[in-house]
Amino acid sequence: MKLSEMAEKLGVRALFEPYNDTEVLTAYAGDLLSDVMGNAPDGAVLITIQAHKNTIAVASLKESPAIIICNSRPAAEDMLEAAKDEGIAVFVSDKNQFEIAGSLYALLYP
Repeated sequence: MKLSEMAEKLGVRALFEPYNDTEVLTAYAGDLLSDVMGNAPDGAVLITIQAHKNTIAVASLKESPAIIICNSRPAAEDMLEAAKDEGIAVFVSDKNQFEIAGSLYALLYP
């Protein structure tokens, strides 16, 4: 499934467009960025409440195509600029990480 289809099905909103509409293969939920660096599979969509520039650095390291920021947390402007530079889509949801992770899991592994 493409990122755009994922966004539609999860009801998440892109914080900028256009973005690279790549395939979603897996996801990882985490807020401790060192845990994400050590344990997230490469290419995973990152589900988090961390809405700052360092999140983009970690997502780039893990070759994540996108980040979903939960709980309607506002994204810092420098985060969005870094995401655009790195080609990482950023979405926001009013749902919590448990809800987004469970819904995305159900979409990826029916």
